[in-house]
Amino acid sequence: MPVFQQQRYQCKTEWGVRGAREAAERGDIIVVVDVLSFSSTVVTALSYGAKIFPYPPPINEEAKKYAEEVGAELLSGRAEALKWGTHSLSPASFSLHDQEKKFVMCSLNGAACIWAARKVPALLIGCLLNASAAAEKAEQLQKQSGADITVVACGEKWENPQEAENNIRPGIEDYLGAGAILSKLNGSKSPEAQVCIGAYLYQKENIQEVIWNCGSGLELRERGFSEDVRHCTKLDEFELVPQLKGNVFARS
Repeated sequence: MPVFQQQRYQCKTEWGVRGAREAAERGDIIVVVDVLSFSSTVVTALSYGAKIFPYPPPINEEAKKYAEEVGAELLSGRAEALKWGTHSLSPASFSLHDQEKKFVMCSLNGAACIWAARKVPALLIGCLLNASAAAEKAEQLQKQSGADITVVACGEKWENPQEAENNIRPGIEDYLGAGAILSKLNGSKSPEAQVCIGAYLYQKENIQEVIWNCGSGLELRERGFSEDVRHCTKLDEFELVPQLKGNVFARS
């Protein structure tokens, strides 16, 4: 067993696709956190009764074929969706009119992590919007299965990494979202999880302002999606916790 694993603790945190795969190989219950905005959009879409099929990036012919196979709409990029009036990774693109509709959602971070970790005892979606509910659901599943819990902060991707460079960019919005969930769990926590919780508790009272001004928040704001940032930084707005059943997230 590699020394850098957090095996001896019941509650852990990992980063990105590699961390998601590591947690899946341990057989952990996994909570995937992508605040801006895969996780937040899935939670919001399901609150309106939509069904979300995650699929790894990029949005290409294979993704289009998959959407056709499951009878779903393939989500567009934010800019294209605004132009065409379709759905996207923006939570604001969903409404009550989407009840029972099916959507395939690709994203560089959230969907990629889901795909890497989909064969586990339980895979949940967590974010600031449902932090307390996600922790409660994970603990219920832990009591039933005896499995540990890993909260995966998805992070972002650097553009155009040079040869031999790692392309993951830690995103503080995901780290704070993971910390919010971990702070509600009762099991023993790894040092990595404890530091994550500490970051969240330190910024809890200013969390909306911090994410508003961080790199990911600023990027969305400059692209015209300020309302997405406001929405995704609300704490415990929903009690709904998406859980992957087969290949779909649907409201149970």
